[in-house]
Amino acid sequence: MVELQQVSKRFRGRAGEVIALAEVDLHVAPGEFVVVRGPSGSGKTTLLLALGGMLRPTGGKVLVNGVDVYALTERERARFRGENIGFVFQMFHLVPYLTVLENVALAATAGRTSTVWAAAGELLGRLGLSPRERHLPSELSAGERQRVAVSRALLNHPKLVLADEPTGNLDPDNAAEVFEGLAVFHRRGGTVVVVTHGTTADHHANRIVHLRDGRIDGGSGEKRMA
Repeated sequence: MVELQQVSKRFRGRAGEVIALAEVDLHVAPGEFVVVRGPSGSGKTTLLLALGGMLRPTGGKVLVNGVDVYALTERERARFRGENIGFVFQMFHLVPYLTVLENVALAATAGRTSTVWAAAGELLGRLGLSPRERHLPSELSAGERQRVAVSRALLNHPKLVLADEPTGNLDPDNAAEVFEGLAVFHRRGGTVVVVTHGTTADHHANRIVHLRDGRIDGGSGEKRMA
């Protein structure tokens, strides 16, 4: 499903070169739920953005469904992302003047048809948000807003969902609800990669990968869960 081959990323700053990722190798099989954990500054977000076709690595290859993501043109890559990958970020990125239902439907790659509206409503219902679909984001709790973001990420039936600290601003109860939403997608056969510094997602994961200073910790760095 996803393969990183010797992926490196370097940034140039005023203090010199910063190595965010150092020859990372990682394989995520179809249908896995993988947690990438590490402290702040370990390269987690850089890894996720590179994996999702949003940040070109300095070296190495990123393969998703066998496609070399960075061999595509920018337009091809954008289309590939829209058709195959859903993103959930720590900040919700909801449009404040659109309703919850409209925010979810906004992600549709095929236009907002009656089928899209129905699918958006179904996703919101699955995450317990049907009573909120006509509300504005400002009328929701932080946990509800993030569940809207999860619904939006799932709208186009992606094969892969990437989540960057999706519960970083949430209390434990709301965090558990968000991860349950991702777990439902996983149980239906989807592939999930979550980057986080916490442990809330651990019991959903097939594997935990530890990242430190831009490197996978300890051999393959992959801890198999029971």
